[in-house]
Amino acid sequence: MTPMATTTKSKNALVLLFLALLPLATLSSRAGGPSKHKSHGPAKHPSSPPPPSSPPSSPPAPAAALVRSTCNSTAYYDLCVSTLSNDPSSATAADVRDLSAIAVSAAAANASGGAATASALAANVSNATAGQQAALLRTCAAKYGQARDALWAARGSIARQDYDSASVQVSAAAEYPQVCRVLFQRQRPGAYPPELAAREAALRQLCTVALDIITLLSNSST
Repeated sequence: MTPMATTTKSKNALVLLFLALLPLATLSSRAGGPSKHKSHGPAKHPSSPPPPSSPPSSPPAPAAALVRSTCNSTAYYDLCVSTLSNDPSSATAADVRDLSAIAVSAAAANASGGAATASALAANVSNATAGQQAALLRTCAAKYGQARDALWAARGSIARQDYDSASVQVSAAAEYPQVCRVLFQRQRPGAYPPELAAREAALRQLCTVALDIITLLSNSST
């Protein structure tokens, strides 16, 4: 066989081999692994964390707790709490003695108001018994003034830790306005003014609160 024939046969064999392998290569190039495209379905968002639980309520301020615990020992709890809480100095009260001074001061302020009310009523009397009624109302004003002075004296006694004297002075302050009512009942110059009746009732309750706190203070100091 000539070299030319051998070369031709070799080329033909290579062509046939190439043609035989071509479909396999084509299939291999077309065949691929699974698609790498991600699904375009709805995105899943992570669930929101639950809202943080509300912090526990803070404990009451020491001063407010002191007011409540002190007023628990009084006959008029609501009046005691409102009276002490309405005074700004109760926010810095360190002990029961501070609160007792506040209670006595509130009663003294009420007594001062009673004296002013009685004086105003005396100045405006205009009836058949004006003279007698005006004189009696001036007596009432003086009695409320004495109640105020007794309460201020009680505050001084508390500052000196003389709680027995403070109790006597507060008790006397509660009695003074009652003299006014008794005089009206005996002399009958007219009806007992409702303004003074309200003042008397309020002062009696405030003095009771002050006495209860002083008693608590006295018992705790023995």
